[in-house]
Amino acid sequence: MDRAQKEKVVDELGQIFESSGVVVVAHYEGLTVAEMQTLRAMMRDAGGAVRVAKNRLARIALEGKPCQGISDLLSGMTVLAYSEDPVAAAKVAEDFAKKNKKFEILGGAMGENVLDRDGVKSVAAMPSREELIAQIASCIGAPGSNVAGAIGAPASNIAGILSTIEDKAA
Repeated sequence: MDRAQKEKVVDELGQIFESSGVVVVAHYEGLTVAEMQTLRAMMRDAGGAVRVAKNRLARIALEGKPCQGISDLLSGMTVLAYSEDPVAAAKVAEDFAKKNKKFEILGGAMGENVLDRDGVKSVAAMPSREELIAQIASCIGAPGSNVAGAIGAPASNIAGILSTIEDKAA
């Protein structure tokens, strides 16, 4: 890899560290190509990505970034899982680690906050952005449907009474 390629990789990693809602650092020693492809597919489906990079280049890319504290985690065969959604990459990494013991989560970063192993686990337990939006929408919509039901109830009661009177008259 020549100097221009290294500079390009450092720039790409810098963009990842700046724009990602969460970055998870893990060891992947012993994973087969098929297992790594499975991880990449799972991450892509969740809106995230997986990146293997040289630790030295990743440390250079981390300089001056809010999540600079994760540079201590970059040793050995490391992989970066990241997503804009602050929960998606952590959820996928956690699910994959449960199924595959060769994938060991070391920690990560969420903005300026450096996460240890338990921190990543806690982030993974949080609801995703889409789940939160759905919960908020249901909370907003519930009072409206209750009001509509209350308004419609007297009309249906009157219709039921009229129907009963009509049946008795006939």
